[in-house]
Amino acid sequence: MSKNNISGIKSWPQDDRPREKLLKNGAKALTNSELLAILLGTGTKGTSAIDLGRKILSKFGSFRNMTHTDARDWNELKGLGPAKIAHIQAALEIGRRFREDELSVRKQKVTSAKDVADILMPQMRDLKIEVFKVVYLDNNHRIIDVEDNINGTVDHVMPIVREIIHIALQKFAKSIICAHNHPSGNITPSIHDKRFTKELCDAAKLMEIKIMDHLIIGDDKYYSFADQGLMG
Repeated sequence: MSKNNISGIKSWPQDDRPREKLLKNGAKALTNSELLAILLGTGTKGTSAIDLGRKILSKFGSFRNMTHTDARDWNELKGLGPAKIAHIQAALEIGRRFREDELSVRKQKVTSAKDVADILMPQMRDLKIEVFKVVYLDNNHRIIDVEDNINGTVDHVMPIVREIIHIALQKFAKSIICAHNHPSGNITPSIHDKRFTKELCDAAKLMEIKIMDHLIIGDDKYYSFADQGLMG
């Protein structure tokens, strides 16, 4: 018999509980049923919140399918009251609106460092760890994509440079703007920041890709290498 059937989630080891797992490892570490379990909060008698989440996924197949439903579809699932259904539907709507925001960002034309700072500042200014993002642009300086899964930091220059250029070629990008945050709030570029920017510009030039700028995001302020005339 699985531990799900033996007892409730509260009796599980800390690292196995969805909420604690999310806080420790981030939301990406959770399965779909674990994410649903957090929204549900509790299960029903003899059924944990995770098991209830699995039943919901089994019925609808995907989060996307859950958005094309009416009340009767949800009422067929025992243990789901109006509050739990409202939590799930609200989360799905947040996801939909987030996707719309992403698509609108990709259509934007970039004409200055401020344009990019306005997009990235709300996402990066309050982060407690350093995060690196790359904005890929087409030949009209419109955003193709914003990539935030680059592996590495500016302290380890060459691996991240190779990956940035590789992704740019895959996306047929003509130019790039990089950005990273300084959790301290101090936007003064470090020696590593300057060295990284030079290495990236040199590598991109060989592939006929233009590095338009490198931004350092602080607390409601930013540093632009281009505005300071430091893009080479």
